[in-house]
This record gives sequence, C-alpha cells and structure tokens, in this order.
Amino acid sequence: MSNAILENKPKIFGLEKDKLSGYIQPKRLKELWFHTGTVCNLRCPFCLEGSHPGSNRLNAMTLADIKPFIQESLALGVEQFSFTGGEPFVIPDMVSILDYALDFNPCVVLTNATEPLLNRLHQVVSLVNKPFLLGFRVSLDYPDPTAHDAGRGQGNFHLSLRVMEQLHRYGFKVSVARQSVENEDVAAINRAYEPFFEEAGLLAHTSIVAFPEFLEPDSHPAVPYITEACMTTYKTAEERDEMMCNFSKMIVKKDGQMRIYACTLVDDDEAYDFGGSLSEAMKVRVMLKHHRCYTCFSTGAPCSEF
Repeated sequence: MSNAILENKPKIFGLEKDKLSGYIQPKRLKELWFHTGTVCNLRCPFCLEGSHPGSNRLNAMTLADIKPFIQESLALGVEQFSFTGGEPFVIPDMVSILDYALDFNPCVVLTNATEPLLNRLHQVVSLVNKPFLLGFRVSLDYPDPTAHDAGRGQGNFHLSLRVMEQLHRYGFKVSVARQSVENEDVAAINRAYEPFFEEAGLLAHTSIVAFPEFLEPDSHPAVPYITEACMTTYKTAEERDEMMCNFSKMIVKKDGQMRIYACTLVDDDEAYDFGGSLSEAMKVRVMLKHHRCYTCFSTGAPCSEF
C-alpha cells in the first residue's frame, strides 16, 4: 500500500487489532458538549461521573476556557451546545457561559435543579431574552419521591419540581432524565410522571429521556465485543448515523488542560482523548471498545435530545 493511500486513511487511535473493532467515523459536528466539572452539591451513589462536593476529577470550567471551542465549533457548523456535570450551576461562570453561548446556538443544561440552580434563578431569568432558546434537563430518577430522594437526598424530588415549575413559567424549555430498568414498560413509567407534571404546572407530554445503568467511572464490566460485523448486522446506516459519536464531541478540563473526548460517556478512558482541536478530532474513528459503548449500542440510550 502506498504512503499516499496510508496518509488518506482515517486516523485510528489504539492498537492495530482495534481495526477489527466496530467503529463510527464521524460525519459532522452538530452538537458540542461541555463537561463543566465533576464538582456537585449532591453525592449520589449511582453517579456515572462519580461527582460529589469538592470533586476535581474533571476540573471546573471558566468562560475563558470555553470561548475558543465555541468559536471553532461554529466554523464547523455546530447547531447546539449542551452542558453537563457535576452540577453545572455550582460553577461560578455558568450563567456567564450560557449568556455567551446563547448568542450563537440553542443550549441545553443537565441539572439536578436543587439549591445551586434555585439560588441563581434571579440570574438565569435574564437569559430568556437571548437570541436562542435555553433548555434544562432535570434529573428526576423515578416517578416516586421516596425512590428519588433515597439517592439524591430528602425533599429533593419536590424541590426539583418546584424549580422546574419556575423555569417553565419564565419560558424556558424543560425536560426530564430518569433511570431505566431492564424490560421496563416505558410508556407506563413515563405516564406515572404526569400527575407530578400536572402538580407543577408542566406540560403532560414533557420530554423524558431514560438512561440505563452506566456504572461509575473506571468500572470494567465484562461486555460483548462490538465488531465491524455487529455494526452492519444489528444497525442500519440510519441507526449508525444517529449514534452520538457520529455528530457530537465532549470538551473536558483535566489537570488544567482542555481536551476533546469522543462522547459524553468515555472521559474515564484516555484512549478517547482526541486532542485539543475539534477539526482534527472529527477525523478520528471512534472505536467502540468502552463498556458504555456497548450499553449505547445495545440499548440505543440517547444522551442527546438533539
């Protein structure tokens, strides 16, 4: 094989044998995620990021950290910015970050909608008049206050509903993230939220995103190996295009350095660190070797509402 052909082949991170792995070759950048840091006001035992008060596994971001990536992504045609944590509203610059980002694209913030957001609602309300829409995806793990509060703290189910009510009244988009269980009746569980939505003055058909068990960072469960044949046998071309690693990237801050990771779920594995340039990161094949890749592949779990 000539050097010219080799140079034009897509970049592949990892060992030579990984060429046999299933992969996604990204096509375009539609959604850019920012991980604002693993510091959180809560200490949920099931947190897939291992977030808790004082955590610095992933560093807190500033507006200055984020600006260059927003500008680079705009040149690549990005259509939405999404923010996760930790709890983003623990971050001092969070409202300023949103104020800047909303000049360019719609934004979504994943939040527990407890004290950090409640205490900053007087700042957040000014964002309703920005050029683009701001949405909030709120963690309500179960349609049962007792089950939810067992992981997130007494009273937090109804506190989150109260904050959602205020956000909705101000004119922001509100959706819910919940936990799923194997072989669940999705429609029945989602319907069980409706009385709580009605109580809070929310739309009965408020969007709900269900997440399977992703385990904590640095977990290494045994999962089936995804091969190239799996990708074509079990996924259509359209389904492969809908996988997040086809159209999104995640920005994190580790050890003071801003880095680009393949997606929102693999920041605990440096094999998915694709450097500091979005345009270069979009050229890299995403090898589906992480155990969360298998969960995503097998369940179709969407981190994105895009």
